[in-house]
Amino acid sequence: MLALSSSAATAAPASDTTAAPQAPSYTGDGRLQLPADYRQWVFLTSGLDMSYREDGGAPDHSMFDNVFVDPEAYRTFVQTGHWPDRTALVMEVRGAQTKGSINRRGSFQSGAPMGYEVHVRDDAHGGWAFYSFNGDRAPAQKIPTDRACYTCHQAHGAVDTTFVQFYPTLLPIAEARKTLSPAFRAESGAAH
Repeated sequence: MLALSSSAATAAPASDTTAAPQAPSYTGDGRLQLPADYRQWVFLTSGLDMSYREDGGAPDHSMFDNVFVDPEAYRTFVQTGHWPDRTALVMEVRGAQTKGSINRRGSFQSGAPMGYEVHVRDDAHGGWAFYSFNGDRAPAQKIPTDRACYTCHQAHGAVDTTFVQFYPTLLPIAEARKTLSPAFRAESGAAH
């Protein structure tokens, strides 16, 4: 995730010479491999203890989510307000800690990642899909399409079934490019 001024949302689009994102990598049996270099990608946002469940779904511990996107997909989004084929968004989940070193208030991220989720747009493999990885980073099976993550993202995703509404550097771009989904516009009262 990075700093991007909201003025980028109204800048003229760059040339269409943006390279396509690197293709997702799968094992022979169709499991997605976690991109090894995702921490060198563009950082979109960090959330603390977020939950989309009505009941809150609060775990017994506090967690940070860090979301990264491959640089080529990011550049295309900045130009068009949409995610291109082969986009991968990686959410890294880390524990939150309050006591440590000189910290007296607030939370910081600690320890190794507890797990990862990847939201991939791969048109050759059926479009948008979700994959959940344990902390061991072993290749993951696609989460079945009847799971709630698909319907939730379809119903609430601001752009292309992704939660751009939580990416403060990209939401102004989607607003300027008029690519916000009708469902998100209705739920948020957005004018576009």
